[in-house]
Amino acid sequence: MRPLKSIVTACLASVALLTPVSAQSLIRDTEIEHTLRDYADPLLDAAGLTPANVHLYIIADPSINAFVTGGQNIFLHTGIIIEAETPNQLKGVIAHETGHIAGAHLARVGDGIGAAQVPMFISLGLGLLAAFAGEGGAAGALMASSQQFGALSFMTYSRAQEASADQAALQYLETTGQSPEGLVEFFERFRYQEVMSNARRFPYFRSHPLSSERISILRNNADAADHVNVNDTPEEIANLRRLQGKIYGFLTEPEFVLYRYPRTDQSLPARYARAVAYFRVARLDEARLEIESLIAEEPDNPYFQELYGQMLFETGNIRESIPYHARSVELEPTAPLLRLNLAISQIASDDDSLLEEAEGHLQVALDIEPDNAFAWYQLSIVHQRNGDTALAQLAVAEQAFSVGDADRAVMFAGRARASLDQGTPAWIRATEIETISIPLAAEQRRQRRINLR
Repeated sequence: MRPLKSIVTACLASVALLTPVSAQSLIRDTEIEHTLRDYADPLLDAAGLTPANVHLYIIADPSINAFVTGGQNIFLHTGIIIEAETPNQLKGVIAHETGHIAGAHLARVGDGIGAAQVPMFISLGLGLLAAFAGEGGAAGALMASSQQFGALSFMTYSRAQEASADQAALQYLETTGQSPEGLVEFFERFRYQEVMSNARRFPYFRSHPLSSERISILRNNADAADHVNVNDTPEEIANLRRLQGKIYGFLTEPEFVLYRYPRTDQSLPARYARAVAYFRVARLDEARLEIESLIAEEPDNPYFQELYGQMLFETGNIRESIPYHARSVELEPTAPLLRLNLAISQIASDDDSLLEEAEGHLQVALDIEPDNAFAWYQLSIVHQRNGDTALAQLAVAEQAFSVGDADRAVMFAGRARASLDQGTPAWIRATEIETISIPLAAEQRRQRRINLR
């Protein structure tokens, strides 16, 4: 097994990946995901879809874009979240994309989208990646996150499909008692995109072409809706602003963050953004002041606790980070990423008395997200430090299986099965992974040979 010290070093180094991105990467953050779920789930219900079957993905990209592809998958660029003036505008976009799913407008699937379904994450919690590669007897190694989406070929909808999705969005918003005004406002804000060349348009308006006629029809139908005058509450708007500050803080150059949110701005979103910006440039004393002011204002906010834990962990104050991660889990016990953050801190503390608790947090996280590759890898570390090599190998097999590395899954499942007691649940699971992965590995090798020709 890779020594723990080198694993931790790689984890700490991964914070650099939260710098501005030119390559598109999937990111994960509990606070953002929960908010988007709150927006999306009622709309999905109204569309007759099962929310649990529709996956939301966040792409770290400042451009304005949202799309559906690869089945029931909605992708949102961070740019569209930052540029939304109100929650209602963002809900309108999600309602429109839901209309494309419900209307079966997915004429084809991007060949590369399978990679997006592999749990390759940057967490705005610990900034850790949840994808691994390995060879031989290695338990796995952290990979640099460079998951490219720019090369994917996304579909362009026809005018008829756009009109259909518009009307479906209006229906879903009406059914859920929400105003369609945000969707119309969003399109009206970018009406000028209609007259621009395709190459100069925002990505969203390349695949979702605008027209004055389309906007006029949408405006007339929206004005006739029963809930057109229902506005976002001040609390809802304030919540969006804090998310925008957080995203901007993590994904924009710190000097621009401090320009947009100067010290004279003592609002909560500004302090949130500055806390992240100071942390990213190793101005920890200033970062502490900002995050401690946020915690003092909202002591029961799990995401402020999480951020403070991240700051401490990634600056080498591992043991000091544990109480903050523990508090975030106490406040949000069903969030798998928060459980994972706490477990990682406990494992990295080199205190073996914390391993049992860390294992418990990882098991809860995996019960909620059984395909979380990073959690499986961390569990393998726990088992190996406890001297249970067979279970460590099984956990690595699970990690490899979850990211689609069939060869590695076969290798480690076989090793685990050879050492486990026959008929036990662990032995049965190792056998399942090996049986399923053997033909997949053969097919993957065949495809690699074809690609090399």
